[in-house]
Amino acid sequence: MHNNYYFLTQLSNQLGQLLKGFTLVSCFSQNKDELIIEFHDGNTSFFIKAVLESAFCCLCFPNAFNRAKKNSIDLFNNVLMKKVLGVYQYKNERSFSIGLQDSYSLLFKMHGNRSNVVLFEGELATELFRNYQVADKDLKLSQLDRAIDWSRPAFEQHKEKLSSLYFTFGKWAWQWLEEKGFKIHSSETQWEEINQLKTTLENPTYYIVDENGILVFSLLPFGEIVKTFSDPISAINEFYFSHSVTGTLNLEKAIIRKKLNDQIKAGNNYIHKNQTKLDSLVNDHHYQLWADLIMAHMHEMKTGMESIQLNSFYDTTLVEIKLRKELNPQKNAEVFYRKARNKQIEIAKLKESIMQKEAEIEKWKNSLKALESISDVKELRKGMGAVTGQKENQEKSLPYFYFEHKGFKIWVGKNAEANDQLTLKHAHKDDLWLHAKDVAGSHVIVKYQAGKPFPKDVIERAAQLAAYNSKRKNETLCPVTVTPKKFVRKRKGDPAGAVVVEREDVILVEPKP
Repeated sequence: MHNNYYFLTQLSNQLGQLLKGFTLVSCFSQNKDELIIEFHDGNTSFFIKAVLESAFCCLCFPNAFNRAKKNSIDLFNNVLMKKVLGVYQYKNERSFSIGLQDSYSLLFKMHGNRSNVVLFEGELATELFRNYQVADKDLKLSQLDRAIDWSRPAFEQHKEKLSSLYFTFGKWAWQWLEEKGFKIHSSETQWEEINQLKTTLENPTYYIVDENGILVFSLLPFGEIVKTFSDPISAINEFYFSHSVTGTLNLEKAIIRKKLNDQIKAGNNYIHKNQTKLDSLVNDHHYQLWADLIMAHMHEMKTGMESIQLNSFYDTTLVEIKLRKELNPQKNAEVFYRKARNKQIEIAKLKESIMQKEAEIEKWKNSLKALESISDVKELRKGMGAVTGQKENQEKSLPYFYFEHKGFKIWVGKNAEANDQLTLKHAHKDDLWLHAKDVAGSHVIVKYQAGKPFPKDVIERAAQLAAYNSKRKNETLCPVTVTPKKFVRKRKGDPAGAVVVEREDVILVEPKP
């Protein structure tokens, strides 16, 4: 009801008293759909802030307002330094105007998503704040007053459509009447209730109420009353502030909720992909079978053979085994036994990664539940910092993320441009440089410590980070290039992040965050 006719009537009356002797000295916008108007009387300033967003339209009256040095634009220049002559509320209309010298008026049309502030010179609309509301160009101030027939005959005549007759009441007033059983009352009682409601709205108390989790500005005491006011400007200022805080909370909640749901969805996809791969590996025993068959038929084989067909142990089918002709039968069997062992290692790692991802998904689901119970922005940012990425934002000035393992510093590039900065400007020639092989990914630097060799587990940890921060992050094992930074160079004209490695070792690791 903060744009209701009855509230605007009280507000415009108070503005008329407060703005006596004031001059309009500044009018500007520095945010889309937000207009700031400053009045001054030689001693103090009075501000009107009109927030005319489609989803939320509201006036408020801050005690002070600091204009930004950039990205602000002056508006309604024709009325700067014009004195206020008075404030006029249009009858039964959600609009009022501030009259200024030389026949100028600023009309505040508070019509929800069609709200606007319009400058008039006499009867002519000369400038619109929201230019796309082109129909406002045709408004005439003298035609804005509207009439309502408050007689008993009119009431009886419109019994079936009273909301159209008494259009100034608005949605919340009719809801108030319905909750009091208005529809089942007698005609006489309804007439009394209509008149009582009109009297209440014309002499209101102002409430901020919680209606099913939504803050509502009201002239009637319904829902859960949060605060009560007797002054319209104090009431609307508090409502705007509370709504802004609630809006910020809900917006940040929505962002975090989406991130959590995206993570849960990606986690489930990861599990599905790896479970499919795991099932395939678990049910595939051919390496073990081939090795066993070779060992059982060693006497039938000789070095130089490229393949052999042998009867399976389990049925009468022939199994064709491709061999490495440079190896003898025993060495070929050893190759297959090693591949079978590696497959078991891969199976174990897949099971472990699936379990870890399931634990992460459970954690994210618990975070979603906790998110809904948070009612304070500070608590939200503190409790959900890991989800919102606030820690990463704190490090935004550096081109790398910082890690430490066993006393060694590990730096991970943030993006392609940051990779160039990290490798070319921040890394020393004796630092260790790592990168997932043959795919896009982050440059990783392990900082050199004088007199200390790079420990094997530190190199492996840095390689895991390089693998995780690459296009191979979802693979079970990833090859990673490892070399001293002095063997890495950039050619002129290469795209961001692209380098040439002149000497390298390659290790195989599991991607880990």
